[in-house]
Amino acid sequence: MGTPVLVGIGQHSEWFGDDGYEGLVPVAMAERAARAALADAGVSADLVDVVACTRQFDESVPGFPPALGGPDNFPRALANRLDAKPERCIYAVTGGQSPQELVTELAGAIAAGTSKIALAVAAEAISTVLHLTKQGQQTGGVPDLTETTGVTDEDRGPGLAGILASTQVAHQLTDAPTQYAIFENARRTRLGQTRAEQAAEMGRWFAPFTEVAAANPHSAVRTVFTAEELTTVTDSNRMIADPYPKSVVAREKVNQSAAVLITSEEVATELGIPREQWVYLNGHSDLHDRELTHRQDLSRSLPAIAAVNASLKMAGISLDDVTAFDLYSCFPIAVSTVADDLGLTPEDPRRLTATGGLPFFGGPGNGYSMHGIVEIVDHCRKNPAGWGLVGANGGMLSKYSVGVYSTARAEWKVGNDDLLQAELDAPPSVPVTLHPDGPATVETWTVRFEGGPPRAVVIGRTASGERFVAQDFAEDDEVRELLLGEHGPGALLHVRALPEGNRVAVSESRMNELAPPRPVGLQDEYLFLEVSAADGVLEIAITGTDDAHALSPFAHFELAGVFDAFEADPGLRAAVLTGPAGLWSDQVALPAFSLGKVVPPTGLAGLTSRTLTKPVIAALTGDALGTSFEVVLACHLVVAEEQVNLGLTQVTSSRIAAAGGLGRLSARVPAAVANKLALTGRPLSATDAERWGLVNEVVPTGGALAAARALAAELAAAPPLAVEQTLAVLALERAGEAEAAAEYADDAQDSLYVTADAAEAFAADTTGKTPTYRRN
Repeated sequence: MGTPVLVGIGQHSEWFGDDGYEGLVPVAMAERAARAALADAGVSADLVDVVACTRQFDESVPGFPPALGGPDNFPRALANRLDAKPERCIYAVTGGQSPQELVTELAGAIAAGTSKIALAVAAEAISTVLHLTKQGQQTGGVPDLTETTGVTDEDRGPGLAGILASTQVAHQLTDAPTQYAIFENARRTRLGQTRAEQAAEMGRWFAPFTEVAAANPHSAVRTVFTAEELTTVTDSNRMIADPYPKSVVAREKVNQSAAVLITSEEVATELGIPREQWVYLNGHSDLHDRELTHRQDLSRSLPAIAAVNASLKMAGISLDDVTAFDLYSCFPIAVSTVADDLGLTPEDPRRLTATGGLPFFGGPGNGYSMHGIVEIVDHCRKNPAGWGLVGANGGMLSKYSVGVYSTARAEWKVGNDDLLQAELDAPPSVPVTLHPDGPATVETWTVRFEGGPPRAVVIGRTASGERFVAQDFAEDDEVRELLLGEHGPGALLHVRALPEGNRVAVSESRMNELAPPRPVGLQDEYLFLEVSAADGVLEIAITGTDDAHALSPFAHFELAGVFDAFEADPGLRAAVLTGPAGLWSDQVALPAFSLGKVVPPTGLAGLTSRTLTKPVIAALTGDALGTSFEVVLACHLVVAEEQVNLGLTQVTSSRIAAAGGLGRLSARVPAAVANKLALTGRPLSATDAERWGLVNEVVPTGGALAAARALAAELAAAPPLAVEQTLAVLALERAGEAEAAAEYADDAQDSLYVTADAAEAFAADTTGKTPTYRRN
C-alpha cells in the first residue's frame, strides 16, 4: 500500500510540412512521449510494471480495421520499443474519458500495492496514416504497418455499449459533429436563443481557447481568432453540421502523444525523484449517461456535473480554489454543458483549457485528455499552491471522467461512484418509438453538410410524448429551410416510418405527396415478391433480386403490406410463404437489419411483431438460419424439405436473435434444447426439427410447396371463425396466460355456438353435404 503520485510527464508532436517532420507511426509517437515522461522522472523503463495505452482511434469501431494495419498489441509493442518488461499491458476502451480513467485506475493500483510504477500513454499519428495512404495511392504501394508481438494482454475492446443504437445508425446520427450539434441545438432551445445569439456564444467560449493554443508549442493551430471569426461561415470555414462551422470542430488529423508516469511516495523517495515534481490526484470520479435517445434532457450532461462535484468534494476544495482547468472541448457544447451548471463563463480569467482545446491544440483521437493531464501537472509544479481540474469526455457526452490535481499531499481515497451512478440511473428513461406516425414536435435537430448533399436529422416527440429519430427527404428542401431559420425549436412537423427510415415533412399533406400512404390490399406488382390468391389461399413467393440482400427493408415492408391485406380480406383463410432455396440463409436476411435499417412495426417479414388471426405456413426449400429462422418461428406451421437445416445462429457472430426468436423457441421446445440451440448456434436438420416440434412435416426435396399448398387448402376449408379463435387461445397459452386463455376459450365457445358457420358444420355432419363457410 502507498500513496500514489504523478512523477513524470512527457509530450511529443510533429506537423506535416514542418522542418524535422518524420512521419512517425502511432507506436513511435507513443515511444517519444513515454521516453520523455521516463526522463522527466529519471526512471529506467525496466522498472515499469504496468503499461497502459489509450485505444487507437482507427481501432475504435468494430468491423473497421486500421487502414494500414498496426500492432496486434499496441501497449506491448510500445513496451518492447522501450525495452520494458511490464507484468501487465492494458489497452483501454474507446472514448476521450479513457486517459483520466486510466490515470485514476493506475493510481488506485499503486495505492492497493498491485503496481509499483505505471506508465499511461496516449498517442495518435492520424496525420501520418493519411499522408502514407495518399502517397501509397499515388505510387501504388500502400505501406503495411502491421506489427506482431505474439502476446495477448488486457485488450478491453471498444466499449461502445450504450453509445450507439440501431435507430441512430438508421438515420445517420452516428458521427460526432452530427450528434454534438443535436446537443447544441437542444441547448439553444432550452435557453431560447436566436441563431445569432447561439453563434456569438459559441465564439465566446472558444476565442480564449485560441489564445492558449497560440502559446502552446504542441498546438496544431497557433493563431488567435476572435469570436466572430470562429463562427462566420466562409469558404475556408465551411459549415459541417448546423450550427458548427469547421473552426469549432475537433481537429483529429494530428500526430500527438502524451504520457504520465505514476508511482508511490515510497518508491519515488527510493528513486530520488525530487519532491517538487510530485503531483497528487486528490479527487476523481468516473460516471456515464444512458444511450442518447433515452436521456431526459439532451441539452445537459448530468454525469459530468456529478463527476466534477464529487471530485471537488473528495479533494476537499471548492470550484473557486481551482487555478487551472482543462475541460474537454471537442465542440462548444462539451464545454458549455459543464460550465452552465457550475457557473463558469467564457470570460473566466483562469481559462477553461490548459492546452488550447481540441479544435486548436488538436484532438488526437481518444488520447486528448492525456495532454490535458500533462499540462495540469506542469501547472501544479509551477504553482505549488494551485489546483488543477481535468474533465475528460467520452462518446457522445456519454462518459465523463474527472481528476483534481495538486502538490498538496493527500491520502488515496476511493470514491462512491457506484452510488452516484445509481442516482443518475434512477429517473425513468424517455420512451422511444421506432415507428412514429403522425403529428410531431421538434425537440432538437441538425442539418448535416458533410458526406453528401445536406440532410436534416431530427429528434422529436410524437403527440403521445414518445421520442423518435428521423431524417428529412433528400428531395425535399422545406424541412431544412425551416430548421436553418429561426423557428426550428418546437416546430410542428409530420413523421412517418418508411422502409428507408423515419421521415419528416412540414405537414401531413406534404408527407402524402412525398410518401403516399399505402392502401390496404394486394398490389398488382411487387419488387421482391410474387403474390397470388385462389380458393381462399394466399401464396407469397419471395423472389429477391440480383442484390444479395433479398430481404431488404423494402422487402420487409412489402411483406407487411401483404399480410395486412391477408388479415383484412375475409375471403383469404390461409397463407403459404415460400422462396428460392438460397433465400432463407442468414447471410441474405440479416445484414440490412443488423446495421440499423428500419423494419415495419409488424416486424421482420411483417410477421415477427404481430399476432395473426389466420394461419401462415412456411414452405422451406433451403436452410433457415439466424434471422430467417426467426421469421419461420413466427409462422404457424412449417413444411421443410429433407435437406433443410434450421437454427438461431446469431450467437456465433456475437449477436442475439432479437426479433422474438428466442422467446418463440423457448415456448416450443424444452429448456435444455432451447438453451443448446440458442447458445451454440448449432443448426438442426429438418428431421430433428420435426422431432422437437419445430417443423410439422418433412418432405423430399422439391416437395415443400406442394405439401404446404395441400395443408393450406385443408385450413382454408375449415370454419374460419373457429380457426381464428383457436389461434387466439393458442397465443395466450404460449404467452403463459393460462387463466386468460381458459376464459377466452369459454367465451369463444359460447359465441361460436350461434354462428351460421356452426349451423353449416352441423348440417354437413348430419347430411354429408359440403359446407360453405362465411365467417359469421
